Amino acid sequence: MGIPPYAHPLPEPSTPAGRDGLAALLERPARALVALDFDGTLAEIVPDPEQARAHPATVPALARLAPKVASVAVITGRPAGVAVRYGGFAGVPGLEHLVVLGHYGAERWDAVTGTVTAPAPHPGVAAVRAELPGFLDTIGAWNGTWIEEKGRAVAVHTRRAGDPRAAFEALREPLAVLASRHGLVLEPGRMVLELRPPGMDKGVALAEYAREAGADAVLYAGDDLGDLPAYAAVEKLRSDGVPGLLVCSGSTEVTELADRSDLLLPGPAAVVGFLSALAERL
Repeated sequence: MGIPPYAHPLPEPSTPAGRDGLAALLERPARALVALDFDGTLAEIVPDPEQARAHPATVPALARLAPKVASVAVITGRPAGVAVRYGGFAGVPGLEHLVVLGHYGAERWDAVTGTVTAPAPHPGVAAVRAELPGFLDTIGAWNGTWIEEKGRAVAVHTRRAGDPRAAFEALREPLAVLASRHGLVLEPGRMVLELRPPGMDKGVALAEYAREAGADAVLYAGDDLGDLPAYAAVEKLRSDGVPGLLVCSGSTEVTELADRSDLLLPGPAAVVGFLSALAERL
């Protein structure tokens, strides 16, 4: 009996570790965790983050894939409820056990209950929220930048500035000082600087959830600097004998992930296509 013809062939990882990770996922899907960033990975980066939505093929792809693996988790810096809404994940047949880990894992939404659980907010976020408008005005950085409210974090975007990269670099050190003064940390991203509580990142969230899911293989896909801790978590799992596949949703703005990835895909449409091909193969 020959190999069945697949409509969407799986791309091959470029590294031995990545090939081992994909092989383990294909051989033992019932023990595999598929973990995915949201913005830049499942959704295109847009000038206004409130207009971001998952690629139209995301939900159908995940609905086909999720019943075939141990778990699918979306790990994002956004509030969990916002990611659920922008992703269109609620009430979808096939996604009954999807988990969304928001605010880098500080919040959790479970499809099985439809509820979000989270600890009390860090007081430094409220303090920074109150101080930030005047702070930006004082240092002459108000023009072209804008503040995004994220509930448990606050972000300053520079994408609309005349020179987004220059504005980003000029703000990086002052905002790091401001964050530290209020017990927060600064998380740089793609033309955005986020001030958030310490202690949780995507690596911590991924490692904890992989243990909870009993994963024997892990796939993680991301696109930005905030995904580097998740990459490190997968690399640590590999060293402990758990195969892993690192997928990068390519960006010319951030190259660090591409340099460490096993599989480089040119943006959300390609990531979703890969997930569809994976579901088909399984």
